[in-house]
Amino acid sequence: MDIKERIRRTPREEEAPAEASPRGRKGGAAMLLLRWSLPAAALVVCAVLLLMLAGGSAARRGHLLDADPSGRDDLRLVRPRDEDGTSGSPEVVKDKLLGGLLAPGFDEQSCLSRYQSVLYRRISPHFPSTYLLERLREQEALQKKCGPRTELYMKAVEQLKSGQDIKVMDCNYLVWTAYSGLGNRILTIASAFLYAILTNRVLLVDGDKGTADLFCEPFPETSWLLPSDFPIKQFKNFSVVSPESYGNKLKSKVVQRSPALVYLHLAHDYSDFDKLFFCEDNQHYLQTIPWLILKSDNYFVPSLFLIPAYQEELMRLFPQRDVVFHHLGRYLFHPSNSVWGMITRYYDSYLARADEKLGIQIRVFDTETGPFKHVMDQVLACTFKEHLLPEVDTQEQIVSPRKAKLKAVLVTSLNSGYYEEFRNMYWEHPTANGETISFHQPSHEEHQDSDKKMHNRKAWAEIYLLSLSDVMVTSAWSTFGYVAQGLSGLKPWLLFKPENRTAPDPPCRQVLSMEPCFHAPPFYDCKAKRGTDTGKLVPHVTHCEDMSWGLKLVDQS
Repeated sequence: MDIKERIRRTPREEEAPAEASPRGRKGGAAMLLLRWSLPAAALVVCAVLLLMLAGGSAARRGHLLDADPSGRDDLRLVRPRDEDGTSGSPEVVKDKLLGGLLAPGFDEQSCLSRYQSVLYRRISPHFPSTYLLERLREQEALQKKCGPRTELYMKAVEQLKSGQDIKVMDCNYLVWTAYSGLGNRILTIASAFLYAILTNRVLLVDGDKGTADLFCEPFPETSWLLPSDFPIKQFKNFSVVSPESYGNKLKSKVVQRSPALVYLHLAHDYSDFDKLFFCEDNQHYLQTIPWLILKSDNYFVPSLFLIPAYQEELMRLFPQRDVVFHHLGRYLFHPSNSVWGMITRYYDSYLARADEKLGIQIRVFDTETGPFKHVMDQVLACTFKEHLLPEVDTQEQIVSPRKAKLKAVLVTSLNSGYYEEFRNMYWEHPTANGETISFHQPSHEEHQDSDKKMHNRKAWAEIYLLSLSDVMVTSAWSTFGYVAQGLSGLKPWLLFKPENRTAPDPPCRQVLSMEPCFHAPPFYDCKAKRGTDTGKLVPHVTHCEDMSWGLKLVDQS
């Protein structure tokens, strides 16, 4: 019997019929009422106390007690994990699939994070559309049918080896190339996956830069990793000048009728000819190519929404426009067991008992390492102005009450100086409102080094920990912050990029949507064949708060 059924039923409904009292019906009824009223009252008191204790911290692992986001008045209980990491509760089974976003049936021990993340994260108020769920199941079936080592994959590889022009086959592929930093890689995989769904292609990802070490397999009964014996060895070295690129083929007017492979260069340095990828006529041609190799460091999803051929499909997939990465990110990116261990150990040690968790991500684009006073001034100005942190009282030596509200602040930065200044400030002075504030920084690597395994593990763990915040502050231009906000479903407070080492005024603002920014979009009207402001073509694609020329998705409904 689940908790809702127990709440609805009264003790009288569950008791057996009582025998008649020897003193008569009236006396027997009185004694019966007295006999059951005390235990019933005790049960009610215990139930209330249990609910109060369980609800003390909505984000506390194993005791998430939330109002059902569907709008019903009943309660949803997520029970603690058993020793084997699973729970028999039907509600946990429903929640751990994230509203149907995830498929059941995976070996849970091979990827603990896939079904355990619900124990650490608030239930998202953003529900995937029924059509998105249908298309995800179809994509999973395609990945299984055509994935590595299948007969159809081997046939496609043999045709690719032949070097002959071939027509579209039963299985067509999009190969993602590992490139740039971790945040960029996550955003481009999500972009590539959406493009694969739109074009009915199998997504295969290059395992370089630790992809297999960082993420679990997202598709059931198959692998998304490109086999090491893939015959086109030089694809990792393709660049903007490669003759295999679609842009260079258009530029030199040597577009073949049905080549087996085309390289798509969609990185920040792509040419105007490469940008023609986003024109509908060129999409029609690319549909005829069995193998596409993609290299990008951009979240190019917003420009897919501007291609007429895909607009109807995208509207059905995402009726709420600003949740594309929120859904695709939670579907695709499950920390590997090694990274999940880092995440859970840190969370349980430092964050689990907090009443509120504030995440502050500080990314400084400067040749020097810092810390910089103007950056610290900006972060303080933002958090004080928006009442995210209480100010300190430098005059009175107030002692905080023992049962004061506990706020845990997670600081992520390559430099430890900002964390140390925060920590010292709140250690040396009491808060003006009596709150207890604790500061935590998992690592400070000083420099970004995306080729080192442990550096990438720490970066992924910190992105994920940041995404478990209740409130978030992120830095302009940072893909690290974009990924965290997308996974969390939060609209963070964005720290504007300082100019001339001066703290900007205002220091920050809350973003319009949780969607990442496309940093290098095309500004071209494919029909008119002239330049245009692509941030003003449709209401749901607009310019970014942190990059005036960038594009992002917003939801105007």
